[in-house]
Amino acid sequence: MAHCPSPLACILMRILFLTQWFQPEVMLKGLPFARALRALGHEVEVLTGFPNYPGGKIYNGYRLRLYQKEEIDKIPVHRVWLYPSHDRSAARRILNYCSFAASALLMAPWVVKKKPDVIYCYNLITLARTAFVLRRLWGCKVVMDIQDLWPESVAGSGMMKSPFLLSGLTTFCNRTYQKADALAVLSPGFRETLVHRGLPEEKIDVIYNWGQEDNQQAGHGGNPLQDLLNLQGKFVVLFAGTMGVLQGVDTLLEAAHLCRTSLPDVRFVLAGGGTEKERLETQAARMDLDNVIFLPFRPPSAMGDVFALADALIVHLKDEPVFRFTIPSKTQSYLFAARPLIMAVRGNAADLVERSQSGIVCPPENPEAIVRAVTDLFGMTIEERQAMGQNARTFYLNEMSLKTGVARFEKLFYAACGRINNSAKTE
Repeated sequence: MAHCPSPLACILMRILFLTQWFQPEVMLKGLPFARALRALGHEVEVLTGFPNYPGGKIYNGYRLRLYQKEEIDKIPVHRVWLYPSHDRSAARRILNYCSFAASALLMAPWVVKKKPDVIYCYNLITLARTAFVLRRLWGCKVVMDIQDLWPESVAGSGMMKSPFLLSGLTTFCNRTYQKADALAVLSPGFRETLVHRGLPEEKIDVIYNWGQEDNQQAGHGGNPLQDLLNLQGKFVVLFAGTMGVLQGVDTLLEAAHLCRTSLPDVRFVLAGGGTEKERLETQAARMDLDNVIFLPFRPPSAMGDVFALADALIVHLKDEPVFRFTIPSKTQSYLFAARPLIMAVRGNAADLVERSQSGIVCPPENPEAIVRAVTDLFGMTIEERQAMGQNARTFYLNEMSLKTGVARFEKLFYAACGRINNSAKTE
């Protein structure tokens, strides 16, 4: 039976999500996270913008206005005005971020009905000032969830190249992270980088992102999509997700070209959307790659039969230093799908695959290495590949699942508030 080691331990928390993105936008740490915290007994409110990601257009059913309140699964969601945009213009992207930060600061004192114990500030460093002013107003704590490590990710994207500006951004980010009560990062490499930059180690927790767990597990039975795409008897290497500049999918086309003669039964299936997809389709046609199939974007909840096509799942990013301490977001879905991985990314993501014994690691932007990895998996027995897939799913459930992540965040929130989490105390 649960008991309370102290009066503070019995007090559940009021948690405010300060996040520019929330459902109906695809957002793993949005509604599923809020719902899970609410199921544990905590009170959750959300302060967010009007849904427009990733297209930069306000979703159907919404109209841009100063403020709108709604309830999703009994969770109050406060939406405030922002400048909707998500194109390649750095100026418009900054205006998008800063407009939400300003609106959230101005509206929060009037629309958030209960003073929170913790502000959970998701990702954008532009929201930090808003969170810190509200902390002073409400006397609460601020936990920042860092998904993009600045200035490294800014430099890697090419949006800022001046060493002087990058140095100034580093100083700004370090001071901002220092002011937070606690930090959550998505990989050990993020943590090591921040400690190297002078942040106290005890302030930073590694909490892996979880994946979309609804309808994503690949089955082993019949699949109508396999017949439709004429993939019976073929060995399918699946890339699922965004096809943008950073993913370097041209390397996969080159690997497919090499496989045409050496591995004629291998098919590369590229599923998803992105700014590079149309160009890649044209390039594949120019190269006469009849062993490459493009599939349209599907929401994560509808990817189960696509994952079921796969004998192997491939992750690929360009060989940029910033990617060595990140975990590509598709990794979690791949592990949950219980298929062997080909991880063509250096650093933390590669370490994760090796530690979980869930696949083969190879260098990025190296089509010959990818072909060798495909050849190795192709040569294994079905039982050997299934064992790798089971290792993948077991690792996900133990280390990266929604249940595991929420428990770690709850512990972090309690610690930030100076309270004890009594959920594990029994007698």
